[in-house]
Amino acid sequence: MNTEKDLRVSVLLDYYSPMLTDKQRDVIDLYYNEDLSLSEIAEHEKITRQGVRDSIKRGEQTLYEMEEKFRLAERSDKFSALIKEIMEVAADIKTECGGGCNPIAITRRADYISELAEKNKELF
Repeated sequence: MNTEKDLRVSVLLDYYSPMLTDKQRDVIDLYYNEDLSLSEIAEHEKITRQGVRDSIKRGEQTLYEMEEKFRLAERSDKFSALIKEIMEVAADIKTECGGGCNPIAITRRADYISELAEKNKELF
């Protein structure tokens, strides 16, 4: 098994765990979230180390396929970034109004917020 863990699997598990078998869900959780070794998982699950590895690989493949089809994690990341950007623009508006409102700057920021919403409406 690769020595580098793709920690994205842990995130995908949150979205798509119902698509896995109970065994796959358990071993992936133990491997990625509890940071157990293959040997420790094998002992815990009472299966071979190779069985653990195979179960993790099949589960990872299912998770990647689900994300490829549905893009829930990707959309969630984009949505979070969008919310952060909207909050920053809102803070800018408050700052603008702190020393007397500048209607041109506020209008420009409001237009930008509308533009963000239009470009990202597929997220909603």
